Amino acid sequence: MSNEAAAEPHWLSDEEQYAWQCYLHATTLLEDHLDRQLQRDAGMPHVYYGLLVQLSRAPRRRLRMTELAQNAKITRSRLSHAIARLERNGWVQRENCSSDKRGQNAHLTDEGMRVLEKAAPGHVAAVRAAIFDRLSPEQVGQLAEICQVMTEGLQPKGADLPWLR
Repeated sequence: MSNEAAAEPHWLSDEEQYAWQCYLHATTLLEDHLDRQLQRDAGMPHVYYGLLVQLSRAPRRRLRMTELAQNAKITRSRLSHAIARLERNGWVQRENCSSDKRGQNAHLTDEGMRVLEKAAPGHVAAVRAAIFDRLSPEQVGQLAEICQVMTEGLQPKGADLPWLR
């Protein structure tokens, strides 16, 4: 048995355990809160809203499917299923990529843009009430800094992440 395998795990301190449990609880509640708000007010889950937002910000409201999966941090399979649902709603269209015959683009339709514009005020109000109205400006900066540090550590260059495959 190697020394590494026999070594005792570096357990979380009480303070770290408390912070970890608070983080898990908050993120679970937040995702559920935003998902329920969007389902109720716009008839879509939070992940679909995020896809529409990504497309709305893209040049000509189009993104390659691989880039959209990377931006949304979801697998290509999950993205394909979501785009199929958005297509049935008339909010997104798939198009062949002119520069790569194997690739496809997702295009936000005019109807999809109208749906997004209608959903956005309620969504931003839910985000504001759940997070930003509860934090001081200093805490907002700390939250951004903490999330950036976590992101950098979880997404190093060359990492084998599902949405990069």
